[in-house]
Amino acid sequence: MNEKINHQIELDKILKNLEETNNSSAKKPSLLLHACCAPCSSYVIEYLSAYFDITLLYYNPNIYPQEEYERRLSELKQFLARFPIAIASHITLVVLDYTPQEFYEKIGIETEPLLAKEAEKGERCKRCYMFRMKRAYTYAYEHKFDWFTTTLSISPFKDAEKINDIGKTLQNISGHLGTHFLPSDFKKRNGFKRSLELSAEYGLYRQQYCGCVYSMHNTDANTE
Repeated sequence: MNEKINHQIELDKILKNLEETNNSSAKKPSLLLHACCAPCSSYVIEYLSAYFDITLLYYNPNIYPQEEYERRLSELKQFLARFPIAIASHITLVVLDYTPQEFYEKIGIETEPLLAKEAEKGERCKRCYMFRMKRAYTYAYEHKFDWFTTTLSISPFKDAEKINDIGKTLQNISGHLGTHFLPSDFKKRNGFKRSLELSAEYGLYRQQYCGCVYSMHNTDANTE
């Protein structure tokens, strides 16, 4: 059995190298950070803003219904406008199209209906990670970002191993000559706890389910 990789240690090493490089350079490397919502973004921005020039990418066609999608986007915009670190770091937000039908097609729910009943961290979620992260990587690569990553690993309900495997696979597409994937397990070092603290401090809306209609139904079923 292969030894499980500690992605936090991987990240520590990269940040240490960047810190040494940044001390001798006035320009930080650019990072495209795929953001799923304001609460998950809060700690990650606080953590990484010292090392990177961050641009957030909101691409989440999985979120159901559209009103929920809009609410999470609005909350993220409002948070960025109030969060001192985001303001001081001049963090910008890019919003891509809301295309839920593409999400359903990419995860294959029509041909594999049993995926709808899976608990989180299963094959359906893995395909969802890939769907969103691939779009984020493509954007990062096309716009010549130095790094890209996602806030997804901060959630204890997300599979950090799968997220990092996908990120490294996407990086390999460019043969390590383009945009690099930043490994992460942001829930480590009390990251998830800190996101809860920031959410309380700024009165952020914290959704009760991951985002898709299937996670919503699963959450409802577990609370009945």
